[in-house]
Amino acid sequence: MSSRLIGVGVGPGDPELVTVKGVNALRAADVVVVPVMAAFDGKDGGERGRAEATVLHYVPEEKVVRVVFALNERTDRARREAAWDAAGKRVARLLQRHAAVAFATIGDPNVYSTFTYLAQTVQELVPGTVVETVPGITAMQDLAARSGAVLTEGTEPLTLVPVTAGSTVLKEALAGPGTVVAYKFGRQAREVAEVLRETGRIEDTVWGSGLGLPEESIRPAADLDGGSLPYLSTLIAPARRDGTRGGKL
Repeated sequence: MSSRLIGVGVGPGDPELVTVKGVNALRAADVVVVPVMAAFDGKDGGERGRAEATVLHYVPEEKVVRVVFALNERTDRARREAAWDAAGKRVARLLQRHAAVAFATIGDPNVYSTFTYLAQTVQELVPGTVVETVPGITAMQDLAARSGAVLTEGTEPLTLVPVTAGSTVLKEALAGPGTVVAYKFGRQAREVAEVLRETGRIEDTVWGSGLGLPEESIRPAADLDGGSLPYLSTLIAPARRDGTRGGKL
């Protein structure tokens, strides 16, 4: 029978936000792979990421396999590709020995996830591998719940933008209707604040980082002073609303 590679979304960091199905998938798998950020030399940097910390609430440490990914490499394509190939080969070897390998990813495995690239690589190395995913709660859902921001009403659209694509993409989204969510904007906090002011969207916007963790921070975007923020910061700019109940129906 074909081995199974299961991408399990473990939420934004709060272990209580892993779904029952996600916990069951982690416990049923033979091994659970967690992504580890590569050090400068390309080896395991030793830092425990959010996915690993969350997984250890539900499975024993001896069941967890740390695999290095070039999560922070954006300029050296050759180095990034080499790291991806090495990670794919490591997981492929696990699949040759085990019937079910789970890969834990923060958020959801189908939303800007490392799992997408891993699955593509593994299927090339181990043809016939069955790929499955278990959805996870996303950072925008957690931030909305913790801040009281309403993501959508009635017929409003919802636009999700990774600011790593550039502040222009965010500006175009903010000029349109509906709510805009921005991911990965910590290193461009100054530009993001400027765009929010230019588009008149800063007053109702909220940002958060470290959701569900001791270092959690949730603040109005108007408080942004241009300083650097954690890379995995999330921002919600709610749609413009007139305050009437069901106004967007």
